[in-house]
Amino acid sequence: MIVRPRTLIVRPVMRVRTGRLDLFPCAVDAARAAIEDRTRLETLLGVWVPDDWPASDLRDFLPLYAQQLKAAPSLLGWGVWLMVHRAERVVVGDLGFKGEPDRAGMVEIGYSVVPAYRRQGYAFEAVQALVSCAFAQLGVSRITAECSPDNTPSIRILEKLGMRRLEAGEHLLRWELVNS
Repeated sequence: MIVRPRTLIVRPVMRVRTGRLDLFPCAVDAARAAIEDRTRLETLLGVWVPDDWPASDLRDFLPLYAQQLKAAPSLLGWGVWLMVHRAERVVVGDLGFKGEPDRAGMVEIGYSVVPAYRRQGYAFEAVQALVSCAFAQLGVSRITAECSPDNTPSIRILEKLGMRRLEAGEHLLRWELVNS
């Protein structure tokens, strides 16, 4: 009897497909594996995880995110999402919301792409898809984002999405997109 290894042990609850990417909300077990055991994460998702993912800011946030998600499973989808290149089966980055919509229907989005996959349109492709999904949800009327004034690639992405620059501070630019 031949026993074949399973390539995907845990199937994500939801998925958003774009032309080249599969976007998965990061579940509790995946968040924990991302900070504790990269091999376990690769097994859980059936993908290769580059050594330079996650970036330090996400790595620092993942333990808190896992606790929040364990306490309130309904937050899945309103936090971290993984960007997976469908053909290569590799994590190319992450994106997500900084929580559920507030009372005014606003959510903030952020994103990051692994250096080897930057400047290939993955961030725009992923963010555009997640923005569309958010606006399809009841109660989301506005999406905001922040980036540093010297982050020209991110500025181009936000402009291409149709976001309007709200504030230009010394350290951060704030952007907004209103659901029409």
